[in-house]
Amino acid sequence: MPSIYREKELSIRKLLADKLVRGKVDFSIYVEATAEDTSTQINTPVVKQYMEQLRQVVEGSEIELLKMAVKFPDALNTVREEIDENEWNIISKEINAAVADLNSYRLNEGKVLEQDFINRIDTIGSVLEQVIAMDPERVEGVRERLHKGVAELKEKYDENRFEQELVYYIEKFDITEEKVRLKNHLNYFIESINSEESNGKKLGFISQEMGREINTIGSKSNYAPMQQLVVQMKDELEKIKEQLLNVL
Repeated sequence: MPSIYREKELSIRKLLADKLVRGKVDFSIYVEATAEDTSTQINTPVVKQYMEQLRQVVEGSEIELLKMAVKFPDALNTVREEIDENEWNIISKEINAAVADLNSYRLNEGKVLEQDFINRIDTIGSVLEQVIAMDPERVEGVRERLHKGVAELKEKYDENRFEQELVYYIEKFDITEEKVRLKNHLNYFIESINSEESNGKKLGFISQEMGREINTIGSKSNYAPMQQLVVQMKDELEKIKEQLLNVL
């Protein structure tokens, strides 16, 4: 930003913060000044330094060295005396127009992302329904494997004690709470999308909670067909997390 506009920097920052809310934006003002608007001054310390260095490498009169020195970068300063309010009004108008265009682009991009999120959440929900439907089969499979394992021992065992141990073992692999929580997280994610508030951070938090429940279901399932469904849910969730990096 040209130094003449430095005094406007705080008001520009406030404008951008108020209207853009979140995110990072690069902002610059470029001004091409005409001769009548400016005055040119010699940057004396810089020119003297250039001349001192030139004396060490070339021979010549002071005037010849000066002619060379003023051609180097920063040898001359172009100075504008004060802000032109009419010009600043035009710049302010353009800043507001640029911010409006950016917000319009964000809105359009947000609608596309919103539909993508809804589709992926629906997919996770559909797979979760398959997990729920498969769970009784999984539990029965665990029960049968344990019975078979004990039977192969060819030793007598206390049937009642075995059933108690079996219940305890199956409870360790119970995923009822995880299924309920995951379904709640899916619903909350959709509710948050429909909120008018800026909710990128909230969606990120919800997606983390969804990930915890999906991972727990996978680790507890101990059943290959269900673990395949868990992989599908993880894949959709990872795509959601990637897209959330673009959400404010």
